[in-house]
Amino acid sequence: MSHFLNSKLPNISTTIFTVMSQLANEYKAINLGQGFPDFDMDAALVNEVTAAMKTGNNQYTHMNGYLPLREAIANKIQQLYHHTANPNTDITITPGGTYAIYSALTAIIHKGDEVIVLEPCYDSYIPNIEINGGVAIKVPLSFPNYTVNWQLVQESISPKTKAIIINSPHNPTGAVLSNTDMLTLSNIVEQHNLFVISDEVYEHLIFDDKQHESVLKYPSLASRSFVCFSFGKTYHCTGWKMGYCVASEANMVAFRKVHQFNAFTCPTPPQVAFANYLSNKEAYIGLGKFVQAKRDFFAQQMAATPFTPIPSYGSYFQCYSYAGFSSMPDAEFAVYLTKHFGVTTIPVSAFYANKKDDKVLRFCFTKKEETLLAAATALQKL
Repeated sequence: MSHFLNSKLPNISTTIFTVMSQLANEYKAINLGQGFPDFDMDAALVNEVTAAMKTGNNQYTHMNGYLPLREAIANKIQQLYHHTANPNTDITITPGGTYAIYSALTAIIHKGDEVIVLEPCYDSYIPNIEINGGVAIKVPLSFPNYTVNWQLVQESISPKTKAIIINSPHNPTGAVLSNTDMLTLSNIVEQHNLFVISDEVYEHLIFDDKQHESVLKYPSLASRSFVCFSFGKTYHCTGWKMGYCVASEANMVAFRKVHQFNAFTCPTPPQVAFANYLSNKEAYIGLGKFVQAKRDFFAQQMAATPFTPIPSYGSYFQCYSYAGFSSMPDAEFAVYLTKHFGVTTIPVSAFYANKKDDKVLRFCFTKKEETLLAAATALQKL
């Protein structure tokens, strides 16, 4: 007798990143869809992890993470954001930023709780909410600059609202939150006693001399936030799947209850490596200018295509509109470009629950210059 599984996520299928990457492989296209570099990470960090393994750091480390790494993170946070994070009680090492977001939501959401989500958004947010019995309240960002309509946020809050998720620098659009945004957010969450899930995995990938406005800069926000970070995005090692979460001691107790029965702990060798490598401050302080040069190079090449750029001030990504020369739905247009021009992108409608289509595609520009040049050259034939 067969037993049929009643999925907790009945409306979720394979992610758009997997679909488009498979299509890129099939057509041998240049993959500017999924957010990963195609260049090597720093050899010094490779040497650090190799040394860690050779010197016996291959067994379980503490559930909360390798203590010297947590101490190094606390020192970095103090220097960057003037926030004191206790490495023993406020920081937990996680297998990636996405895991940290999931664990934070799992720690706070009960059945029927509502969470404000700003769309377009990273594709894990809404499934993370729903699998925990919560309800995602979708609030659209203002197109085409993807700014937050805080009045609309305020109007979307109900007695059931438990939290709001923010993401800056923003995936998929490259928008960044300002000091004014953060002060407005602070007023709203204090008024309604909300938690904040702050996705800051692109904290160092910020351009044009803008400042990253971490919630950790704002004491009233920091006290009610779970702040999620990524080593992979900072150090070009996305395949290592390493990140961390910062929260107040009381909130971190709830977070760790989820963590201890899921991953429990993370691979030890990269934690030892990161603990040593964090002393190289230039590796993260200089990252914005390094990646901005790639954004600018790609923009120069794309200027000869019919695409219209939408400003990106951070992240791995820039969005481009094709509304001026095609009415094809973005999901179809992304497939068309892969099959006929050999360039793979991500349709921005994939980041909306209702598949809102503004005729915009997301391009990952954190690639070698030759990769970006080849992609733009192909698109110049449009």
